[in-house]
Amino acid sequence: MEKRIIVFDTTLRDGEQSPGCSMNIQEKLQMAKQIERLGADIIEAGFAAASPGDFASVSKISKILKNSQIASLSRALPNDIEKAWEALKKAESPLINIFIATSPIHMKYKLRMSEEQVLNQSIEMIKLAKKYCPCVEFTAEDASRSDLNFLIKVVNEVIKAGVDIINLPDTVGYSMPEEYEEMFNRIISSVNGAEKVRFSAHCHNDLGLAVSNTLSAVRAGATQVECTVNGIGERAGNASLEEVVMSLNVRKDFYNVFCNVDTTQIYKSSRMLSLITGSKVSANKPIVGKNAFSHEAGIHQHGIMMDRRTYEIMKPETIGRNNDNLVMGKHSGKHALEQKLKHMGYTFSDEELEECFNEFKKLADMEKEISDRDIEFIINKIQFKIPEMYKLEKFVINLGNNITTTSAVTLIDNQGQKLESVTGSHNGPIDACYNAINNLVSIKDFVLEDFVMDAITGGVDAQGAVTVKINKSGRIYNGHAVSTDTVEAAILAYISAINNMYYDMKFSNIILYGKEE
Repeated sequence: MEKRIIVFDTTLRDGEQSPGCSMNIQEKLQMAKQIERLGADIIEAGFAAASPGDFASVSKISKILKNSQIASLSRALPNDIEKAWEALKKAESPLINIFIATSPIHMKYKLRMSEEQVLNQSIEMIKLAKKYCPCVEFTAEDASRSDLNFLIKVVNEVIKAGVDIINLPDTVGYSMPEEYEEMFNRIISSVNGAEKVRFSAHCHNDLGLAVSNTLSAVRAGATQVECTVNGIGERAGNASLEEVVMSLNVRKDFYNVFCNVDTTQIYKSSRMLSLITGSKVSANKPIVGKNAFSHEAGIHQHGIMMDRRTYEIMKPETIGRNNDNLVMGKHSGKHALEQKLKHMGYTFSDEELEECFNEFKKLADMEKEISDRDIEFIINKIQFKIPEMYKLEKFVINLGNNITTTSAVTLIDNQGQKLESVTGSHNGPIDACYNAINNLVSIKDFVLEDFVMDAITGGVDAQGAVTVKINKSGRIYNGHAVSTDTVEAAILAYISAINNMYYDMKFSNIILYGKEE
């Protein structure tokens, strides 16, 4: 009989800790809704005690989502557990995920605690969390480098304390699949009451083995997998949700398990995350990469024409990569756009559809043919709309190969006031415009961390897509924009990042310059 595998998605927590992948509350909420549509059983919405922003995200997602269980990470500390519960208490089905390190190196250098202290702390904090929350997970951080006898002892005791889920992570991506499988085998067969709890695998990809290790844990009896969309996460990332799920799906004959993920939502989830974070997946990434279903070699193309199964082990449609023949352009009407959006997996209200159609017509007047990527950027603009502190009214640039480039930028702030600045730069028009904008905004001391420009399609009328990342006190804020004028796209992306910064700071009640911003 097939066993059910619980899918625990940590895109919004562990994934967001990936450099440059931070999201504002609106983006987190939209991504959480999509992950719920994807069918994740558990969504780890954040680390409530880590920051006001994380607390707000966990709290808001807990109130809105109804189908997925909502989790918050928590250190094995009373204040963390209380913060987690405060953020989670409105959730339909809350889960507190308590972690403490169990490996010798972590206990000695990070925690500065003895084995006995770690054991006692684990027991007490599980008991405390169970007073608040009906479902509690215990994560033995760095389990794969822990002494197995000590780990078995800890697991035995937290089961007695009433824990519901035991997570044994390969925190630093060190383990080999055979080792990881053996660890699960030994623990599951050795502890008392193993049948009362669910065992979970959480793997990092430092040696490129996160998915392999996760699947090995499933073979050993783990019935929960912890992963992220596109495999984002700290350092080299986490186990990729799409790769784990499709491995279990395609090779049911081998694993004899199933999960409740709607695989047709995989591609949409991947694309949404890429749009939000500005982090594109590589062309050859399994499942969701651009080339995953492409065939260039003649012998492959011949085989595909005869029977797709010759070189494809899954259908593109299975993950929601549908190819349709609906070509969009300036003569396309609202119904055609609505049909295209549904085909891409999006459903909008009448008001949102009208807004989307207006943006579509503006673009169609400038481009002969509108690509799916063009439409994705329109969707992104509408779905992730936030209150704007600043809007661009106009910009004028004076440049030449023998003169200093100057730029005059006019912004309108949220009070309706016009702000104007003129600056020069030896580094070109974009730098000159950014210098002018820096003079106009009230928050200072942020720096441009990354700038990426990409042509959405080919041709001289193609839109330029720009992603900007700015850094304020170690926090990264993303900005995205598209335009057939690449300089305008660069300016709009920079303003978008600045607006994200203001929005995040206001939402998180961060105090700037002695007053609430």
